[in-house]
Amino acid sequence: MKPFQGIDFLQLDDLLSEDEKLTRDTVRKFVEREVMPEIGDWYLKGVFPKELIPRFADLGLLGSNLKGYGCAGVNSVTYGLALQELERGDSGLRSFVSVQGALCMYPIYTFGSDEQKKKFLPEMAKGKLIGCFGLTEPDYGSNPSGMTTTAKKDGNQYVLSGNKMWITSGSIADLAIVWAKLNGEIRGFIVEAGRAGFKTTEMKNKFSLRASVTSELHFQDCRIPAENLLPKTEGLKSPLMCLNQARYGIAWGSVGAAMASLCEAIEYSKERVQFDRPIAAFQLTQKKLVEMLTDVTNGQLIALRVGRLKDEDKAKHYHISYAKRHNVAMALKTARTARSILGANGISSDYHSMRHACNLESVYTYEGTDEIHTLIIGKELTGISAFE
Repeated sequence: MKPFQGIDFLQLDDLLSEDEKLTRDTVRKFVEREVMPEIGDWYLKGVFPKELIPRFADLGLLGSNLKGYGCAGVNSVTYGLALQELERGDSGLRSFVSVQGALCMYPIYTFGSDEQKKKFLPEMAKGKLIGCFGLTEPDYGSNPSGMTTTAKKDGNQYVLSGNKMWITSGSIADLAIVWAKLNGEIRGFIVEAGRAGFKTTEMKNKFSLRASVTSELHFQDCRIPAENLLPKTEGLKSPLMCLNQARYGIAWGSVGAAMASLCEAIEYSKERVQFDRPIAAFQLTQKKLVEMLTDVTNGQLIALRVGRLKDEDKAKHYHISYAKRHNVAMALKTARTARSILGANGISSDYHSMRHACNLESVYTYEGTDEIHTLIIGKELTGISAFE
């Protein structure tokens, strides 16, 4: 296969600044050079390449859209383009970077004290401290307000008890942003690894996101200092603000997976000969490719528009739900169609579309299921909440 060139049918590069294109192209080259030769094996072996963490930091990818504390301070579109290229490599790699920045560094940056910011954010930007985000529980996914994890004040400490599940990076994290009910109100806490009463269990036997660490977090009378409470958190709104940051990144990342699948299908169809012709010469194949191109281009436009709205501080949560919902469904459809064009070869790890499809099955569900985002948009359309 040829090196990845990207898809830009409507010349969207003309809408990007030179800095935005430079970041995208830098991450694209990194993925081409350091990810693509190995990702098939990492996926099959179920290995997250921890050796790439310093490289992510060197590229300024960890908390890149935050300002100060050693973070790159790039705009939302630049951040999105970087995640697009990472997920073009693999959803698991984009998940790691997204969790580190949007779900761990962002809550410290937004809800933390000055002392917490100075203590944790510079080391997290360097990749010296790895974070995870503990919201989902075994019995509460789409309804996080039902969480049963609790925190109790005891002198100058808080005592946490409960369990979290499906936590990216949980078993390799140095700290967890944990959401628990304190006197019935959801609050955020920083829980450092190694605390008595805090254990993790890595979740194995996954068909999806195999190049990513997924874990359970267990808290049994886990004591943390009172200063580890994120002081500005207030109710469910706070973790949902974090999720909005992550969902925005997913809207871009899924475009990367779709672009990879489309490019692979185009190149394969021109090389694969059947009935004395490349299969790209057949009408049905061309129809599939054109429909994929149309879908991918629409996804690019949506991500770019929401990114510009975000940089203008105009993006609403339902805009982000719209982008996440559309682009993940689009990418999953594109990856499946690409796999069909590759035929039997499409199930081999020598190609990438089926790996993307398997990963996207998880992305379709996490950070708010497709159904949840549908209802978020439905509420905005009708003024009626279907959650109640």
